[in-house]
Amino acid sequence: MNLYSDEHNLTVNLEIELLLEAIFQQYGYDFRNYSKAHVKRRLLSRLSTSGLKSISEMQHKVLHEPGFFDQLLRDLSINVTEMFRDPSFYLAIRKEIIPILKTYPFIKVWHAGCSTGEEVYSFAILLKEEGLYNRVQIYATDFNTNVLEIAKKGIYPINRIKEFTANYQQAGGRQSFSDYYMADYNSVIFDQSLKKNIVFAEHNLVTDSVFAEVNIIICRNVLIYFNRDLQDTVFNLFSDSLINGGFLCLGSKETIQFSSKAGLYETVNFQEKLYKKRIV
Repeated sequence: MNLYSDEHNLTVNLEIELLLEAIFQQYGYDFRNYSKAHVKRRLLSRLSTSGLKSISEMQHKVLHEPGFFDQLLRDLSINVTEMFRDPSFYLAIRKEIIPILKTYPFIKVWHAGCSTGEEVYSFAILLKEEGLYNRVQIYATDFNTNVLEIAKKGIYPINRIKEFTANYQQAGGRQSFSDYYMADYNSVIFDQSLKKNIVFAEHNLVTDSVFAEVNIIICRNVLIYFNRDLQDTVFNLFSDSLINGGFLCLGSKETIQFSSKAGLYETVNFQEKLYKKRIV
């Protein structure tokens, strides 16, 4: 048994707790209940490239240099996304939820943790193809203002278009994917009409309250980075935001099964974790 190694890990873990508390007190961003493994991995990665000797040194830099904190905020954000990510998710929505949404006169969508926006535009395209876009309002939110700025522009690297096109086709796309963007040198610019009914806004799932009363919530690849208590807090927020009969769409990697709110929902699609809030 390596006592030094154990003591070192305990010290690092304590330093991380103090850093996260300092971030919350100074900037209002609360990472204290994020997955410890995720946070530790991101912080140690930044430590190795920053020339700092310890997490305690990092804390001093975070508190006194807002520019460094912005850099660290990007490290702690989860911004892995793509157009029509996990195509089976969109195919399931198209087949099992869209027919019900078509019976509504107006639809409000909350895309929580929207990152750089690729999945928001994906859903907008799906709604457009199903003839629903003109009666929908999409609220796309994230706590990271840097990724929101990218999302608002709708401009992405052209080298990802082949991958995006394949996803679109597998998701049941009905047109040529190239109809939705214009190529410009090394980038593609998505059709400005897709933005017409999208509102991008800053919202923190950890610290903020109900954003809007909506018919459908999409939140994917976010909750896996939260511990169980924080997941429950977010599910409470979602339940308060969804109308009775509304849909919660999580994707295959997350589940509401172990939440205290699980009883409020019936399963629409087990594989893609699509749920419908019971009418009570």
